[in-house]
Amino acid sequence: MGKGYVYLVGAGPGDPKLLTIKGSECIAKADVLVYDRLASRRLLSLARPDCELIYVGKSPDRHTLRQEEINQVLVSKGLEGKIVTRLKGGDPFVFGRGGEEAEALLGAGIPFEIVPGVTSAISVPAYAGIPVTHRDLTSSFAVITGHEDPTKNSSALAWEHLATAHGTLIFLMGMENLPIIAQKLMENGRKETTPVALIMWGTRPEQRTLVGQLNNISALAEQEGFTNPSIIIVGEVVALREKLQWFEKRPLFGQRVVVTRSRHQASALSIAIEDLGGEPWEFPAIEVVPPTNPGHLTKAVQNLKKFEWLVFTSVNGVEYFFEELKVQGKDIRDLGGVEIVAIGPATQAALQSKNLKVSFVPEEYRAEKIIEGLASRVLPGQSVLLARAEEARDILPESLKALGADVWDIPAYKTVLGGANREELGQLLREKMIHAVTFTSSSTVKNFVQLLDGDLSLLEGVKLFSIGPITSATAKDLGLQIHKEAEKYTIPGLVQALVEGIKE
Repeated sequence: MGKGYVYLVGAGPGDPKLLTIKGSECIAKADVLVYDRLASRRLLSLARPDCELIYVGKSPDRHTLRQEEINQVLVSKGLEGKIVTRLKGGDPFVFGRGGEEAEALLGAGIPFEIVPGVTSAISVPAYAGIPVTHRDLTSSFAVITGHEDPTKNSSALAWEHLATAHGTLIFLMGMENLPIIAQKLMENGRKETTPVALIMWGTRPEQRTLVGQLNNISALAEQEGFTNPSIIIVGEVVALREKLQWFEKRPLFGQRVVVTRSRHQASALSIAIEDLGGEPWEFPAIEVVPPTNPGHLTKAVQNLKKFEWLVFTSVNGVEYFFEELKVQGKDIRDLGGVEIVAIGPATQAALQSKNLKVSFVPEEYRAEKIIEGLASRVLPGQSVLLARAEEARDILPESLKALGADVWDIPAYKTVLGGANREELGQLLREKMIHAVTFTSSSTVKNFVQLLDGDLSLLEGVKLFSIGPITSATAKDLGLQIHKEAEKYTIPGLVQALVEGIKE
């Protein structure tokens, strides 16, 4: 068996989007992914389904594996001929012990590659609104380990030089030694009033920042419960935080939000949440698939000329209808003379992207309002084609039939239980890591409850948000309490409800 290849990859400080492009490529190609606690769990979703995941979660006070054991894991998996990606918080060569791992691989004759990461020493202060250098304040900074044992007789750190030679001092993972760090700096020439900031879980939703001075920062940290992982930053640049802080000011800062839409539709909602400072977690409760009997749609498209009205109640219906149109060698010219109805602006936009004019969109985006709008337009005897979900409610076709219309209620697609990782979802909920869940349809509600195996106690303390009254009614029927419902039954409306309701 040939030797494998090992990538020593910096995962960045915590925000998964700070992973480099090359780092994401290394995760995607890995046979084995070895990761620690500072690497975002969201990065694991970039790995192949068959990738072996090995957690080596090191922290200052608890090591799942000793460094020598981690080295051996990398060597043994490399000798098995595997492609191994070692995912390390921050940068592997900035107090990441990546050099030791590289030496172990070199000694075993295993080829390796270093993929630098965004170091927490600079990025975490930036997320707190603190530049490590500033032309008016300092032109130098030093990054220092905070691990050194303060009780030993001699120090590897030249405190007399550190205290005065550099403008900004950044200590990594030094919370246990904070009192001695502050003391040493004051003893060696730093003013007692020098600004100090502590940033815990930087770049993540849990980020907290505490500002004080050398002479009181230890007491403040104990009072506020600051622990590792934290950055200690000492210097006049800390004062800039008051006007430069930005991360904590975003409306969804600190909020982890579950997105239950199907995977191919989730991105618009996830992007909106992220843009507002939240952290979206995609757990697709539904998957959109062809209907049980696709022959009904085939027959309807074959008979397009008989319809005066074509009604779409979702973007999915539009996509599946036009796919069938394409299969049959037809195009929008075959819809000449047909009045087209869309349930809302997203469905309207999908139709307009096909260069179709939409005749009617109700002011309120639900089936009941379509009926109200068409009551004076659809004439008795006219034929109406509904291209919609197989499990859709009966109110629309029944009401149209009551108007005297010839209704073809055609399932263009159906929704089934999505491929969400229910074990991970349950774990996050049990750990109280999730703050909100968004529902975009009745199907997402029903299937989400199924993903929880009906254990609604997992949602204690979690705020639930609904896209509209039909979805809310389904939630209520299943024993869920919706915290806030969107005023406009659209994704932007749902996002607005989230912003208004998340911190109530």
